[in-house]
Amino acid sequence: MQAWDVIIVGGGSAGLSAALMLGRSRRRVLVVDAGRPRSRTAAHMHGVLGRDHTSPLDLLAAGRAELTRYDVVVESGEVAGAVPLDAESAGADGLSFELELESGARHAARRVLVATGLVDELPDIPGLAGQWGRGVVLCPYCDGWEVRDERIAVIASGAANAHQAQLLRELSDDVTFFTGGAALPPATREGLEARGIAIEERPVAEVLEDGDGRLRAVRLDDGTELGADVVFVAPRAVANDGVLRELGARFMRQGGAQQVIVDDDGRTSVRGLYAAGNVIGPRSSVPWAMATGNLAGTAMNADLVEEDIRRAVERRG
Repeated sequence: MQAWDVIIVGGGSAGLSAALMLGRSRRRVLVVDAGRPRSRTAAHMHGVLGRDHTSPLDLLAAGRAELTRYDVVVESGEVAGAVPLDAESAGADGLSFELELESGARHAARRVLVATGLVDELPDIPGLAGQWGRGVVLCPYCDGWEVRDERIAVIASGAANAHQAQLLRELSDDVTFFTGGAALPPATREGLEARGIAIEERPVAEVLEDGDGRLRAVRLDDGTELGADVVFVAPRAVANDGVLRELGARFMRQGGAQQVIVDDDGRTSVRGLYAAGNVIGPRSSVPWAMATGNLAGTAMNADLVEEDIRRAVERRG
């Protein structure tokens, strides 16, 4: 069983940012990456200073390349099991956790960071999933500029979608809000109508594409087709938090979902266990995920330094 200062589960922008900070502090770090980043279907990312309109996968590749100058190992795989270690198992190295990968390899670490992101569960509308990341997108800030002045459809799956439509109205005069047959609160309807946003109350049956695979229309359940160049939705965000649960982290209900409890530096309720990125909150901003990883990396190193001080003092005594 290999021993590390820190094992990072998840090699996205949060996990790699943490690894960078820890590697620069000469910590032995293992990054275990399943290779399924949330942004893998997107051709470009936006609003990332210095890398606007570049590939998110290129960003991760560049991050991995930067780590090669430090004592960081990136390994492809998934965690099959995770357990805390008792004092006897921890030994002189002060190991706190043991992780087993699907390959059967076993690793132990003094600290663990979980940065496994989340999965977007799309509304169950035929054709929607096939266009995800291309003709069907989520974030007006991430994708709105690219579809300015085009025909924008917003398919409601919750109250947040009305705000989505209002944000997109800044970018196009042709915005249609599909309610899915749900009744709109009077104030919401008034705000949409006042801003010239079309309201379509007939349920959506399908999202259609042309012969070249580009989104072309939204078909309603009565057969009517309404032309659209892009569809915005608000998927249900489901955190990949299995490792956090296995290791006993505390959760709270927020926004209708269970969310791991962390402090500003990513510490969970379990000593030595940290979390960063979209696994702690369903924000879609790459800079935000990077920042949470950066903070967690520095906090873990500071935590390890304090432990190193205590152990050094104990040896002297």
